[in-house]
Amino acid sequence: MRFWDSSALVPLFVDEPRTSRVRGLLDEDPGMVVWWGSIVECWSALSRRRREGQFSLEHEEAARAVVATLARAWIEILPTDGVRSVAGRVLRVHPLRATDALQIAAALTWAPPARIPGEIVTFDERLRDAARLEGLAPVC
Repeated sequence: MRFWDSSALVPLFVDEPRTSRVRGLLDEDPGMVVWWGSIVECWSALSRRRREGQFSLEHEEAARAVVATLARAWIEILPTDGVRSVAGRVLRVHPLRATDALQIAAALTWAPPARIPGEIVTFDERLRDAARLEGLAPVC
């Protein structure tokens, strides 16, 4: 089971150069853990692509259906006080945006480094660096 950042989720339902890589990871290990807000980040990415003319409304709706299918199978780390507290600490230590800090905090809540060496699937370089420093193992 791996923690998936939204940067790695989007290529699962939008054809991108990284799509084959993330599909291979999902085939290898279908267990997915995500932050509670990841689905909103995915919807945002789809809507932005439609607004920029990269695909039609129908394409966006089809991709949202794939997101919904994945969401029924993944485990979500909910927005708790504990996650928020960890995110606050992470922001003091790493040069991250708030949503990235929440991603790391959710991953750490799922797999504390002292207990489980958790893997995180992400294409975001800053998030990858922070995850590594926090004891998580970046996969991409």
